[in-house]
Amino acid sequence: MAKITYIEHGGKEHIVDVANGLTVMEGARDNGIPGIEADCGGACACSTCHVYVDGAWVEKIPAKDAMEEDMLDFAYEPDPARSRLTCQLKVTDALDGLIVQMPEKQI
Repeated sequence: MAKITYIEHGGKEHIVDVANGLTVMEGARDNGIPGIEADCGGACACSTCHVYVDGAWVEKIPAKDAMEEDMLDFAYEPDPARSRLTCQLKVTDALDGLIVQMPEKQI
């Protein structure tokens, strides 16, 4: 289980416990957190679960694969260093304390 902080574009924080094995996207969806739409349901076929990972976490999470890199090209204002698709971040104990911020909108 990992405690993950989701920050809406306007600054409102949601701190939730997400079970290991789920994705960061599923944690947002299951807890009704606004700002992550997840239109494709986690298939890495859209960019509507795009977030900016807190700078302190960029080097601590697994690297992006080629498919995620390609989908981020369609995200709203992607940041080459901090943008991630939450459907591609599998929750483990190592993600306890992760902080992600939603963009102004999802495309």
